[in-house]
Amino acid sequence: MLLSGCDGKLVVFDPKGPAARDILDLINWSLVFMVVIFVFVIGLFVFVIWKYRARPDNDGYEPPEEHGSTKLEMIWTALPIVIVIALTIPTVKTVYGLEKPPAEYADKEPIVINVTSADWKWIFSYPEQGIETVNYVNIPAGTPVQFKLTSAGTMQSFWVPALGGQKYTMNKMETEMYLTADQPGEFLGRNTNFNGRGYADMEFTVEAKKPEDFEKWVKEVKDTAPKLTEKKYLSLLKPTHLGRETYVGTHLQWVDHGKMNSGTYTNPELYEVHGVKGKIFKDEESKDKSTNMDGMNMDENSDGGEQSGH
Repeated sequence: MLLSGCDGKLVVFDPKGPAARDILDLINWSLVFMVVIFVFVIGLFVFVIWKYRARPDNDGYEPPEEHGSTKLEMIWTALPIVIVIALTIPTVKTVYGLEKPPAEYADKEPIVINVTSADWKWIFSYPEQGIETVNYVNIPAGTPVQFKLTSAGTMQSFWVPALGGQKYTMNKMETEMYLTADQPGEFLGRNTNFNGRGYADMEFTVEAKKPEDFEKWVKEVKDTAPKLTEKKYLSLLKPTHLGRETYVGTHLQWVDHGKMNSGTYTNPELYEVHGVKGKIFKDEESKDKSTNMDGMNMDENSDGGEQSGH
């Protein structure tokens, strides 16, 4: 009655893709299982309270000293083990199942989208299409999407509740997630890991389009969007809130924040900011600056180790 005025359904209970449905099945199983346990425990509690309550006919009753019941002790030791197993098996199966494309779309080749979180925005790179977007991502409906997740700074969490669960984004690490939208539609995504004052507004939208509309959108972007430059990308990494932005080209040609020792920098400022050891500079001036920095680093290292470029 208190919640009757709430608007709409809880989004996790209204899945729009196979990953979200698998998670919902796991949630429902867990809820039903916990309700059964709750009802059993409350029923047992009420039974014991009623049966052994104080009554006029047992006034002053003192129970005899007893060793206990080995049978009951075995039961209440075994029951928690059974409960944990009953919850663990479907959980493990679901978690491992989410690490690969959904079975119903096994005949379709996934598209790859790199996701880079930064304070406080989401950057989406389409390496196959050669475009990049900020705070929104378009995907073809009915096609698995392999999201490759990383962070340009602090740890964040990528979550589109209508399509699947959450996964963390971490600097110099790459995690993967498969999401698929069954039908065209627009879904809200957000960061669920507190990472500073701009955390609450770190949201993005996922728009699932018909495959032909998705291809049309890619073509329009290539024809009309500005080219992404290194300088512009560096400005995107600053702690700011931004609207929706679209570019031709991706930052992956200069730096992949998910790789521990990789990056192609024409701008030494990127190297200074992110401190990636493996680097390639395209111009001699930047190369000279990097040599000076490497020299300083070698003086500071007590083991005299050498840094190598890749």
